[in-house]
Amino acid sequence: MKIYVVQPNDSVDAIASSQNVSAQSIIYDNQLVYPYALAVGQALLLSEADALEVPDASAYPAYAGGYAYPFISRWVLQQTLPYLSDLFIFSYGFTTEGELIPPLLDDTFMITMAKDFGVAPILTLTPFGPDGQFSNYLITRVVNNETAKQQLIENLTAQIRERGFEGVDIDFEYILPEDKFAFTDFVREVRTAVNALGFPVSVALAPKTSDTQTGLLYEGKDYGLLGEAADYVLLMTYEWGYTYGPAMAVAPINKVRQVVEYALTRIPAEKINLGIPNYGYDWTLPFVRGTSKATTIGNIEAVQIAIQRGADILFDEISQAPYFNYILDNVTHEVWFEDVRSLSAKFNLVKEYGLRGMSYWQIMQLFRANWLLLDDTFTIR
Repeated sequence: MKIYVVQPNDSVDAIASSQNVSAQSIIYDNQLVYPYALAVGQALLLSEADALEVPDASAYPAYAGGYAYPFISRWVLQQTLPYLSDLFIFSYGFTTEGELIPPLLDDTFMITMAKDFGVAPILTLTPFGPDGQFSNYLITRVVNNETAKQQLIENLTAQIRERGFEGVDIDFEYILPEDKFAFTDFVREVRTAVNALGFPVSVALAPKTSDTQTGLLYEGKDYGLLGEAADYVLLMTYEWGYTYGPAMAVAPINKVRQVVEYALTRIPAEKINLGIPNYGYDWTLPFVRGTSKATTIGNIEAVQIAIQRGADILFDEISQAPYFNYILDNVTHEVWFEDVRSLSAKFNLVKEYGLRGMSYWQIMQLFRANWLLLDDTFTIR
């Protein structure tokens, strides 16, 4: 496979002819929308016409996980599962007494479909309070209370035995600094119990670049200790560009690299999964902190916006991410998203540092070119 960047006056048929690929493969692989208009600067993934599917012995072996809510389209899940090793089902909460709170919608079909595709369904544990936000009060009450902690661990193992989960992912955020060691002990104890059933435990880590990084996202998570306590970790290397922040790349590769390089000083490469975003944002300008709010969009949707507004897609070489501007109702917008170029840069980082693999937040919208590129780059374990 190769990446082609659309030039002025290009058409699907012209690209197909010049690149010796089929027009239908361009349309299908890149989810082009009839009448198949293109944006200048749009990155297309091209596959050779009538190519034989021959396994590449040199492909890098890696794990690939994806987070999904139980309201995911069954069709999207079916299209995505062939490219995953783990499906992180989001999410299970808990009470201060250690009782599990399942998702509002039944997730049984996700467990069943994952197993049908040979993918491990993973129970994702989150400390959401009544307001739907991460609650460090919940964390404090459970990790420091032996009775509640053991009750939660027993409930987790019961779910694994009764429902068929094949692992637990611990996604706790805003941990108080004084709970750092108690939280690490909790992860270690969950791992001991879940490992006894033959399954792994992972933990999500906010994107730190030093031991002394300040802020509630970072101070309660010790990379070294948690790297030892869990079977593997997920680096949440996204959200530099976020809903309430200024317009910028969601996962700029220069920032992602800094996090990876720090993580490698504390955690073995074979225990690190790189977080990858499957979305973008549409900001209005000028940015006003406390007032501005970006709209979350899909990567296919971003390209359609560029086409509809006649915007050329640009590519920032430092962040290795695509972006564009457009004007609607006299308001300037700036859009940053992911394409096969930005994803290729992240895949190359995984290979460069010999990481375990990657995990996607999230897989609710299908981005077929990503999965085809992933399949072309890695052998998924």
